[in-house]
Amino acid sequence: MVLGQIGSISVLLALGLSIYGVIVGVLGAQRRDARLLSSARYAALTVFMALTVAVAVMEFALLTDDFSVGYVARGSSIASPIWIKVVTMWSGLEGSILFWAWVLSGYTAALAIFAANTPLRPWGLVVMQSVQIFFSGTIIFVTNPFTIIPNPPLDGPGPNALLQNHWMMAVHPVLMYLGIVGLTVPFAYAIAALITKRPGSEWMRETRTWTLIGWGFLTAAIVAGGWWSYEVLGWGGYWGWDQVENVIFLPWLTATAFIHSVQVQERRRMLKSWNVFLIVLTFSLSILATFLIRSGVLTSVHAFGDGPVGPVFLGAFVVTLLVSFGLVALRWDQLRDHAELDHPVSREGGFLLNNVLLLAITFAVLLGTIFPLIVEAFTGDKVTVGAPFFNQISVPILVALFALMGIGPLLPWRRAEHQSLLRNLLWLGLGALLSGGLAYVFGMRKIYPLLTVAFAGLNLVSLWLLISGSVSARSRSTGKNVFSVFTNYALDSRRRFGSMIVHFGVVVVALGIAGSSGYRLDTQFRLAPNEPVIFEGYELTFRRLYAQSLPSRVSEGAIIEVARNGRILAVLQPRINQFRNSSQAVTTPGVMYRPLEDVYLNLSDIDENGSFIIVRAVRSPLITWIWVGGLIMILGTGYALLPARVPAREVSQEMVPA
Repeated sequence: MVLGQIGSISVLLALGLSIYGVIVGVLGAQRRDARLLSSARYAALTVFMALTVAVAVMEFALLTDDFSVGYVARGSSIASPIWIKVVTMWSGLEGSILFWAWVLSGYTAALAIFAANTPLRPWGLVVMQSVQIFFSGTIIFVTNPFTIIPNPPLDGPGPNALLQNHWMMAVHPVLMYLGIVGLTVPFAYAIAALITKRPGSEWMRETRTWTLIGWGFLTAAIVAGGWWSYEVLGWGGYWGWDQVENVIFLPWLTATAFIHSVQVQERRRMLKSWNVFLIVLTFSLSILATFLIRSGVLTSVHAFGDGPVGPVFLGAFVVTLLVSFGLVALRWDQLRDHAELDHPVSREGGFLLNNVLLLAITFAVLLGTIFPLIVEAFTGDKVTVGAPFFNQISVPILVALFALMGIGPLLPWRRAEHQSLLRNLLWLGLGALLSGGLAYVFGMRKIYPLLTVAFAGLNLVSLWLLISGSVSARSRSTGKNVFSVFTNYALDSRRRFGSMIVHFGVVVVALGIAGSSGYRLDTQFRLAPNEPVIFEGYELTFRRLYAQSLPSRVSEGAIIEVARNGRILAVLQPRINQFRNSSQAVTTPGVMYRPLEDVYLNLSDIDENGSFIIVRAVRSPLITWIWVGGLIMILGTGYALLPARVPAREVSQEMVPA
């Protein structure tokens, strides 16, 4: 039996087991039959095992250059390095759908094993398995990577040249799938809550960890994708409002709104319908993103080109909306809030405004992304919506959100007391004035970067007030020293403290964006050998050319010294790569990373005689702090996921018989 047959049979088995899991899951939940429910859980595990076999078969076919497998013949090559062959699994259309299905089966299996045994779990697994049916069915009937080629070629073209040019190809897509697919879990439980007429806070409590996991991975994917663009595309930037960047950003925005909004429902029993809407919208946007990326309707360096799955995913998007909002309409009586907003100046009022602003950005980005498609569909004219539109709409809202991020957590629930509110606002205002004033003194004049720095100071003061308020109160009541109390607070309240770490990471990212976008300098130089050129106080000296030949590519580059005041700070080696079986030349820039600013050199052209080179030089202040801040956000999310330490006093109380 050939590898293609084994792979197809494995996916077909997964499809059959998913159908079985849905049937016995529904029957078991309706009849409350423990044996059927256990069988549905075992089905989830076997689906994961079947798709694991399919993924293993595909990887083996890639590593052994088995060009009788259709996907290998279309997307791999003998000359590709081993790591490129491994990541080719998710670099093309069919392989990425298979990888998506496998990750989904992993989440479903994890739910079957680790999720609490509640009335919601059976229906949550049914929904997950229903989504699994869609993906496995798409693989079998629409875009099967295991199609067998009777007369296989001797070699293949290899993956897209851009995807071979950086090791981040092994990281960014995996993080994206773990994030997008992970957010299916809260969606499944929300639908389960509607089916079982239990749309309270139970489904959110049971999926809190899963939601944070999905959001954390998606955050990591966006940050990693920005760094990948910075390291590969050669323009010295990290976010260009590319259409594919936008459609991945959309579910992150709505998931962020959901994470904040659920706190209102947990605390005040409000926003039940709103939270269901947010998580349904998040899942729907992930399906829409897949449709837009895979259908070929978007033109982007990230897109996979024309593919047969576009109509299928568009249909799935429509069905998801109809079924989800149909259930919402059917259960509207249970979704009505029994509590009302006592006062707009309150914690819940801040969360509501936060959600409104996040959805405003979501709508603006979605409109700007799909508007050219709508115009072309109705008129045939091709129009573009560029970065200026997105910046004009989103930047003011993001700056307002940044300010609200510092004010909201200091507001009490229900209603803010006038005196304490004024005191906190005074401290926040002083922090904003001090940081903004210092930035102005040091030469910052552009309005949005200046506001960002001011609101960064506001947020840092807010974090200080939150921590010092809790720590000082505990220190006074227990008589312990501040350091000991702070340690206990961080260990006992990991979810809350982790959110503070995430917010601190956002502050760091915001400062990096303000500096790099507001004061970025981009120019081009013609460099002759051993003739220094001054660039923003740096001396750029082109020393010599070099060449490199590998089985997968040939490269020609330049060795350029970056010096200041006669001292060499870095030796950069930007190059131009030509990959085998590809006519596309891909550049690899040289970057000098520094805390205050990066120097970024991209090789644009090389004279035939080697007498000069053309270099694009970019100076980006504070850009490194975007990656540092992103790492802090990810660490904060991980810390929030750790189980809180139970204080000894609480343990002793729990052990006393009632």
